[in-house]
Amino acid sequence: MGNQAGREQFGSYLAGLRKQAALSQRALAQRLCLIAGITTLTRHEVSRWERGGCIPDAWLPSLAQALGTPLDDLRHGAARARGVVEAVESPDEREPDAYVQHAVGWLLAHDNRHGGDHVADAALQVWEAERAAIAGDDKLRLAQVAEIGEVAGWLLHDAARFREARATLAEAHTLARLAGHPPLEWFILDLIAMVDVHTGAVGEALAITDEMLTGRQVRGRVALMAQVRRARGLAQAGDRTRALDALERATGALQDSIQPTDPAFTWWIDPTEVALHTGEALLSLDDPRGALPHLRQSSVASLDGGRRAFGNILAELTALVRLHAWREAEAPLLRLAPVLRTVTSSRTRARLHATMRSVELHGPAWFVELAREVSTR
Repeated sequence: MGNQAGREQFGSYLAGLRKQAALSQRALAQRLCLIAGITTLTRHEVSRWERGGCIPDAWLPSLAQALGTPLDDLRHGAARARGVVEAVESPDEREPDAYVQHAVGWLLAHDNRHGGDHVADAALQVWEAERAAIAGDDKLRLAQVAEIGEVAGWLLHDAARFREARATLAEAHTLARLAGHPPLEWFILDLIAMVDVHTGAVGEALAITDEMLTGRQVRGRVALMAQVRRARGLAQAGDRTRALDALERATGALQDSIQPTDPAFTWWIDPTEVALHTGEALLSLDDPRGALPHLRQSSVASLDGGRRAFGNILAELTALVRLHAWREAEAPLLRLAPVLRTVTSSRTRARLHATMRSVELHGPAWFVELAREVSTR
């Protein structure tokens, strides 16, 4: 199929993966730019790939990362589009590492679209099996298993299983250190700080981020993540000046933060994410009015549904509810309705329930009725 028909078939395959990941062509182009550290790729090029205008060979690794898809699957599809016949292995015939990579990629893709509740146990099972199979001190193998633990820890966090998440991440961090893989080690440390911020363990979160940012050569997206996490901890501690200063530094570092050694799953730290955390920090500082422009920016950027949209739209709604801005709150509330039908994230739903309690206490009757209708769908 090394012709137009083959290219069009592969383009349709890419378009299907993009839609499964709840991304527009523009959003995918932006994500690919972040991963590759460039600013020139546009939605028009993505559209060209999907129409079969060309096969994006140079972009396949970045596409695999952006779409949560095994790179081998994309390479096989591109080869078929060029007319190269390849034997297709069944999952049982794959090497164990390839199978695990495939499984973890799909677990993350599911989380991106639907939340972590229904895949957290599957990720934990993969993690425990691979950890039990470790033999010797093969550093590459240790790093691979550490990365599986990092994914399992994140999914447990999204499922609001915070104690299990922290324990899993702590073990994964140990493996990353034994593997001699500092970027992965630091990334997992940041995720531990993330859990600490969410559970209110501010002192632990600040201790971790201070360690990462002083005396260690932490660079790239991982350093930016640590700045954001430190800002959230400082905000929870009531230190407005230092919290906003850390967020300003993170915003200024966005364009220059991508490093070739960044772990694979750091693509999501982008302007939308930093805007969200700036707004969240201001909410922690009891400043919903100051938070609103930042949360609105992150909410408006979340047009494609999925877990991320759930959290970002809900954050805007929470700020408006705290301001008792009921008419303005109607739009994000209605935007939540379709997301609630497809996304199951216990961590985010706990916040939704807290926001709905505030609506019940303070909202006018018409808004209370609308909120009940939306939240029970």
